[in-house]
Amino acid sequence: MKKIFMSALVLLCCGVAGAQTDVSLFWKADGKQVPEIISEKADQYSAVGHHGPAVENTHFALRIYFNDSGAIDVYSKTGRGLELERYKWYPTSAQQENDGAGCDEYMVGKTVGLGGIALWDGNREVKLHATKGRTARVGQTRHGSYAEMIAYGVPYQDDTVDISIRVDMNRKTREAVVTATELSGKQVCFLTGVNYHPGETVKCGNGFIFAWGVHPADVSDAPVPIGAGMFYKPSDFGPMEVTADMVRIVSRPAASVTTTVVAASTKEAELNTLKRFEAYMTGR
Repeated sequence: MKKIFMSALVLLCCGVAGAQTDVSLFWKADGKQVPEIISEKADQYSAVGHHGPAVENTHFALRIYFNDSGAIDVYSKTGRGLELERYKWYPTSAQQENDGAGCDEYMVGKTVGLGGIALWDGNREVKLHATKGRTARVGQTRHGSYAEMIAYGVPYQDDTVDISIRVDMNRKTREAVVTATELSGKQVCFLTGVNYHPGETVKCGNGFIFAWGVHPADVSDAPVPIGAGMFYKPSDFGPMEVTADMVRIVSRPAASVTTTVVAASTKEAELNTLKRFEAYMTGR
């Protein structure tokens, strides 16, 4: 009897742990969840649910746009549970007010958003223009869940490259790991960073970037302050540059680079103020 009880307890604990991350990928036409979408048409932004593959933990969700932008966008949450399956990124105002649903308030604009990926050719940003199609994937891992976007045949420095953007959520932490890879092993310069808007607090330091504030009203009727941050290994990147809408960093030539991103919101109980978010970002 004791052995049966312990086995049941192990299964219960594994189930709870596994429920702390989730994924979502579907065509809008039928709404059916799928593990992979392969498309010769490189821009399926309007045809794929929430515009691309998405992955979440209890604090926020991230989606990778199914187009040339290489952008990663943020869905902010209360920190109380998973929401992609129920709301599919777009809760109504009533659901936000009555159910405590999260909010799609992070405006990427023309940037790569939070930890998204472009390339750098030495003089300018190179978007991930996929001349040979694009693949989106989502799935489970031993430690959580992932979402991935692959752009094939991206023109870069008189050649073409295949670039993967993968976001991994670990059920034991609120952070997400973003890995950019050139699939054949060629060395390229990856561009990434954190975007921001006028009026936001933006701070940078040795190995971190973050922004806190209200993004321009887009989907939400009542935007709230939200935070977005990145941790990175300084030796993998050159000096950071602050532009009009982005704190960006460019990697040294490499076949793969990794950063860690985190998001927060006044809707949650943990990192719900600038002071708390700053302490988290600077105290790691």
